[in-house]
Amino acid sequence: MTDDPHRPSPDALLLQADSASRGRLKIYFGACAGVGKTWAMLQEARRLRAQGLDVLVGVVETHGREETAALLDGLEIIPRRVTDRSRHHAFDLDAALARRPAVILMDELAHSNAQDARHPKRWQDIEELLNAGIDVLTTVNVQHLESLNDVVSGVTGVRVRETVPDPFFDAATDVVLVDLPPDDLRQRLKEGKVYVGDRAERAIENFFRKGNLYALRELALRRTADRVDDQMRAWRDASGQDEKVWHTRDAVLLCIGATTGSEKLVRTAARLAGRLGSEWHALTVETPSMYRKGVARRRTVLHTLQLAQNMGAVTATLSDPDEAQAVLRYAREHNLGKIIIGRPTPSRWIFRHWLSGRFARRLSLLAPDLDLIVVAPDDAYPPNKGAVAEGRAIHEKWRQRLHGCLAATAACTFITLFSKVFLPGFSPINLVMLYLLGVVLIAMRFGRLPSIVAAVVNIVAFDLFFVAPEGQFAVTDAQYLVTFSVMLVVGVITGNLTAGMRYQAKVARHREQRSRYLSELSGGLSRARLPADIAQICQPVVGAALFSRCEIWLLDHQGTPVAPESRTLSTLPDAGIMKWSVDKGQIAGAGSDTLPGLPYKIVPLRASAATLGLMIIEPDNLRHLMIPEQQRLLAMFAMLITGALERLELTRREQASRVTAEREELRNAILAALSHDLRTPLTVLFGQSEILTLDLSAEGSKYASQASEIRLQTLSTIRLVNNMLDMARIESDGFRLRTDWVALDDVIASALKSLEAILPAENVSLDLPSQMILLQADGPLLERVFVNLLENACKYAGQAVGITATRWQDKVKIDVWDSGPGVPVGMEQQIFEKFTRGHAESATPGVGMGLAICRTLIEMHDGKIAAANRPEGGACFSITLPLPPLPALGEEPDNT
Repeated sequence: MTDDPHRPSPDALLLQADSASRGRLKIYFGACAGVGKTWAMLQEARRLRAQGLDVLVGVVETHGREETAALLDGLEIIPRRVTDRSRHHAFDLDAALARRPAVILMDELAHSNAQDARHPKRWQDIEELLNAGIDVLTTVNVQHLESLNDVVSGVTGVRVRETVPDPFFDAATDVVLVDLPPDDLRQRLKEGKVYVGDRAERAIENFFRKGNLYALRELALRRTADRVDDQMRAWRDASGQDEKVWHTRDAVLLCIGATTGSEKLVRTAARLAGRLGSEWHALTVETPSMYRKGVARRRTVLHTLQLAQNMGAVTATLSDPDEAQAVLRYAREHNLGKIIIGRPTPSRWIFRHWLSGRFARRLSLLAPDLDLIVVAPDDAYPPNKGAVAEGRAIHEKWRQRLHGCLAATAACTFITLFSKVFLPGFSPINLVMLYLLGVVLIAMRFGRLPSIVAAVVNIVAFDLFFVAPEGQFAVTDAQYLVTFSVMLVVGVITGNLTAGMRYQAKVARHREQRSRYLSELSGGLSRARLPADIAQICQPVVGAALFSRCEIWLLDHQGTPVAPESRTLSTLPDAGIMKWSVDKGQIAGAGSDTLPGLPYKIVPLRASAATLGLMIIEPDNLRHLMIPEQQRLLAMFAMLITGALERLELTRREQASRVTAEREELRNAILAALSHDLRTPLTVLFGQSEILTLDLSAEGSKYASQASEIRLQTLSTIRLVNNMLDMARIESDGFRLRTDWVALDDVIASALKSLEAILPAENVSLDLPSQMILLQADGPLLERVFVNLLENACKYAGQAVGITATRWQDKVKIDVWDSGPGVPVGMEQQIFEKFTRGHAESATPGVGMGLAICRTLIEMHDGKIAAANRPEGGACFSITLPLPPLPALGEEPDNT
């Protein structure tokens, strides 16, 4: 059985079979109304009808245009059904499914259906028609696409409520762009071919401004071009044409190397991509030669790649021994037609200069169809921040190489002595194999340079001790020169191959370790239930992976870092530096640009909203932390820990919100039930107490005052129960305003009358404008506001109460003041919350609902209420209400 890469999978075959039974969707797409989408759809329908297909008109909106209506002649139109509620004519989906035509026309894809329809949206009706195997022709404008709705709103200032999901649009079989220049469209508007009547003039002045039409046209063209580009890529992948790059869109690929990558190269690629208006990618290829460049060079490549990502590039890091093949493979996979590379720095050595330009020559040779752009390097390179660390690494590397050369000499000596003592009768040609074995062993253990030294020393030893004349470098038999050459070449090649395999095994071992650490950390974080658990899980894993000591400092409610329970650092981190890292969200300490002399490194665990904690790393050797692979591993650790902390925080907030919502729901249910159960007995009690008060007063009984007090307290309790019931109704969204034109004087007078038993009107200081103030409000509810405020003033201020009204241009300000103790400082806003009282421990009755209802009712009238303390003492509640224009004489009020 052959493994054909282009052979379709079983899932693809099943999907293809399923799509074969599904109807085809063809969308006529335009920038806005009037470009001719419906006209083009009807023309296509007439063409299909002429071919003998069964074409049915489901919904076509002509908007009174005679030319469009004329195209309906000869086409069968399905009868509309009459809705039960609105008595409107709507599309009959069941009739269309029963009729089952070959093609059906459904105009205005984003239209909303009637309330009693099966689906709320027309595109859902079309989805059911497609599933039934019926082809559909439809129309839609660009402003109705869900992903572009906010963009169109920002351009035109009009928010479109009817939208179509982008996946449904993208799943269409065909999308036909119907385009019309803005000048021609505006001319059609003036001629009445888009809107009938005076709507055309209003449309030209508002939505159909030329700037709006240009923007909408660009959005429609770009959206269509993106769809075509996706189709082209899908076809290339399906047909096996992905080995070629099609220059249908100018896309840029930037190659960053150890010797040809700089910030100038990144900025040049960003400017070029910006001028072309295309996306751009930046990649680096990790090859064995890059690892031999040193840690500082690799850090420079990593910094350059990060800069490209910050400037909007799609970045990637590939691992391949052949840099050119990796770059070309990536370019063809992503259809990138322009490759930007840096010109290598000139060298005085011709051979090294030839090697430095080998990458560009290979790209030109392997991909003649791609555009290659070579950018000149910077005049001056930035200072090497890792020079000290690199110097130490080079010193350690040469020391290892020196040990390898000594080991090569010792191995050659051992092989020579062993051959002289134990193998005196062996042929010299057979002894060559022993020397080659020694070269292989040295290469496996010490690398490339010691293996070359071993090959040279072996040739010298073989010539001195086994080739006649012995003890001299002279060779009597010229055939041994070939033997020496073969020994040298085979030794060098074997050493190179063995060293390369050793290096690849080392890289694979490091990658396996990094993958294992990431897997351990991910598994541990998935099991964490508390933030403290994250610190205990992460500290040993991160410390072992980075060869350092690690601590996770989480933040308390004040944003101060808190040390973990298990301490591992040998140095206590500075609190000021940690506070700076939390506030700025930036890395500080060793290996960074901020305080690099510190023995530890502070990495903020920053989520999208704020910093959630700090990860502090104290490396045993700073050089290990400066390696680019370790820096990427550190960034991955920080991202995983941040995600886990953010997940726990979101879970905590969700649980708190759920508890709060359940508590509010339970409290509202109790208040509603209690209010309903108390209203009837309180009403009876108030009636009986009022009758008792009248009877006792008529008889002149000494108990008349007590009966009157019972009546007043019962009335106060009734108002309290009404407040609780109103709040329960407001919370359940069962409160509706019944606005009408009311006079402010009448509302205040009615409120004072209801409180005359505890607050006589003559004891209230009134300062109202002489001219009548008319408000469009719900009179009983507005009266309730003044009753609550005046009753609140009576409770705390006795008889010193006043009302002042001031009229502005389109507003009225009403102050209800008293001479009581005033509002506690700092609670001017809090007292409007439910169940909040100015003095929690007070003998004054109440549950803290009155002011909350006042604020809710005022905000329902589009007004504002605020509390403050008067300079002369007491509290003042200020109400601001809008004054709408007065209606014309004989005009009916707008009751809502």
